[in-house]
Amino acid sequence: MSTSRRKFLNSTVKLIAGTAIVNSITSPLIVWGKSNAPNEKIRVGLIGCKNMGFGDLQNALKLPGVECAALCDIDEHILNSRSKEVEKLQGKAPVQYKDFRKLIENKDIDAVIIGTPDHWHCLPFVYACEAGKDIYVEKPLANSIAECDIMVKAARRYKRIVQVGQQQRSGQHWIAAMDFIKSGKIGQLRKVNIWGNFNYGIGQRVVPDTAVPAGIDFDMWLGPAPARSFNSARFHGSWRMFWDYGGGLMTDWGVHLIDMALWAKDIETLPLAVTAAGGNFSYPDHAHETFDTMNVSYQLKDYIINWEHTAGTEKGPYGRSYGLAFIGNDATLVIDREGWELFPEWDHQQNKHKVPLIEKQSGTDSHDLHMKNFIECIKTGKDPACTIENGSLVAKYAHAGNIALRTNSRLVWNSSSKNFGNVPAANALITPSYRKPWVLPKV
Repeated sequence: MSTSRRKFLNSTVKLIAGTAIVNSITSPLIVWGKSNAPNEKIRVGLIGCKNMGFGDLQNALKLPGVECAALCDIDEHILNSRSKEVEKLQGKAPVQYKDFRKLIENKDIDAVIIGTPDHWHCLPFVYACEAGKDIYVEKPLANSIAECDIMVKAARRYKRIVQVGQQQRSGQHWIAAMDFIKSGKIGQLRKVNIWGNFNYGIGQRVVPDTAVPAGIDFDMWLGPAPARSFNSARFHGSWRMFWDYGGGLMTDWGVHLIDMALWAKDIETLPLAVTAAGGNFSYPDHAHETFDTMNVSYQLKDYIINWEHTAGTEKGPYGRSYGLAFIGNDATLVIDREGWELFPEWDHQQNKHKVPLIEKQSGTDSHDLHMKNFIECIKTGKDPACTIENGSLVAKYAHAGNIALRTNSRLVWNSSSKNFGNVPAANALITPSYRKPWVLPKV
């Protein structure tokens, strides 16, 4: 038995005492075409079926040669309804699981989509790597900085193809805008302003705790997070507004947009410093721990990145509820998922714009292209558009922004000690404490 298989089986046995593993684990696919017949399907399993995960699966099933072999969810109602939808799409019902470990044991599954809440990304990811599955994981990569590092190590140790769900990396108008900036057409890039204003950032209205609804395995949903009573305002639809499960708008939209700010200069390192201001200033009748009002500044070597959001509003600069403004000496490029446009500076000596005016460039949704890229990379063995390293880096930027405000600290990352130096409160938020019997994986 291989080391990876032995490690996976041992870790699973520790978590499910007395439960025997019936199926053997599939060996890693080195290159798809060499270990499988050319016409063999890529069989995908989905963990977390309610929202983005199912959207990712739908995009996968649009592609030739892809089949959904299994679904996993802790909510029986969602599991049953999604299973019927999949059967309509492909003419064949998937196997249903309520425990992700059983899905990963299924040797017929080649790739896994992880669409769970953020606190449930790391464990299924590492187990899937050990079991030889390729992975499409939703963003942010993980709910903590330490988990990000663990997942990068797992992906590279077990040589898995991993696509992080930052789909703008596959978007044609995003690529064109990045090329425009990198070519120097806006002049020296000195600042990127980012904003993301959304009503859902304030969470749902405060309601009392209730009994767990029928058909939901709430203890499994909590997983490594602390035990607590059930509350619908902390569950489907708004779990990300609580620190145990997510990071609010900062890690939801921040990851997407900060990614673009870093891509403009191909940044591969953490910022020189992070500062933040804000708090929970409004909507006391809504349930949320994450900040409803927030500004974060990232100091880089030769430019700065500013993030801001005002949850509960939907207006922003340039008439956009969200977006980025890349500010150069010669022009400002403003972009969102609908497209991008240029605002040139005026040359008073030449009496003309420093950059020629251009028409507004339109954009299209890139979720399907991102999934197509993932499936192609499974076949070729190449790294996909959003690598595990990139997903990790951007998630760390977002987490650092939250940590800076949670601790009222100016943060400077110490790469040798892998912490924030002499800031104990911030360092305490780097690594999560897993609730037993779950154990933070080691790779």
